Amino acid sequence: MQMRILRPAPHIWAFYDGRIDGYRFAPGPNWVDDGALSLGIASYALVDGAEALIYDTHCTMAHARFIRSALEQAGVKRFTVVLSHWHLDHVAGTEVFADCQIIANTRTDQHLRQRQSAIEAGTSSGAPAIAPLILPTHTFEDRVHLHVGRLHIDLIQCNIHSDDATVLWLGHDGILLAGDTIEDTVTYVSDPDQLAAHLVDLDRLSGLGARTILPNHGAPDMIASGSYGPATIKATQDYIWHLLAARADPALRRTPLGQVIAPALASGALTYFAPYEAIHAQNLNRVCGQAD
Repeated sequence: MQMRILRPAPHIWAFYDGRIDGYRFAPGPNWVDDGALSLGIASYALVDGAEALIYDTHCTMAHARFIRSALEQAGVKRFTVVLSHWHLDHVAGTEVFADCQIIANTRTDQHLRQRQSAIEAGTSSGAPAIAPLILPTHTFEDRVHLHVGRLHIDLIQCNIHSDDATVLWLGHDGILLAGDTIEDTVTYVSDPDQLAAHLVDLDRLSGLGARTILPNHGAPDMIASGSYGPATIKATQDYIWHLLAARADPALRRTPLGQVIAPALASGALTYFAPYEAIHAQNLNRVCGQAD
């Protein structure tokens, strides 16, 4: 584990691991390395005094224990967990918070319950298993407001990246914690049939008027400085439009990733990280079929 604690805002802690050459969780293929650490991953804590909201429990139990220990040492005594969606790199540490309220939208709860046996057996996405997987204790639909100390937070359900996404909106501060709905370098397409819905809900997120966006997968220096802004939402939409256009135009399937996102790179809305070349190729195959 190579955890770094980043502080993008006075009341926000980002627990970041990954994007380190030669660093692996385990030898051989495994979803922790291949689906999380290779791309870099953050879980967040919103902290006010003795209370904290944990936004995702990170990609291993060890990471979750680190988060809880660091916050307890800072004086936190009451924890609430919110899950951004059901994917394993976001729920792996739930056992560490088994004594806490764990909130998810109803779709996330359904996904986890349907897959619980496979996740605990290590057959859902391969090794490692998550055993036990602690299920949500409370669920919501669409939108719910809660507070942590003096922090007021809206949980908003949307269909981006997965059909069960939950983002956190701190309207007073103009900060959006985006989970995997926004990703840098490019979005990871898990359901190509839902791209039109993703575009609609990206419009909804844009309408919030966020000044700062904090993704779970992104560049650590950008997260630390709070440098992702509303242009990153548009860059995500532009990339999805490119994938959709590539279905009918084989030439677009051969356009290098750097060229596809060149305007966003030039503006600083996105950064280039080479491992996303493989994600882009996978996205093309899922959206268009085998690229020419």
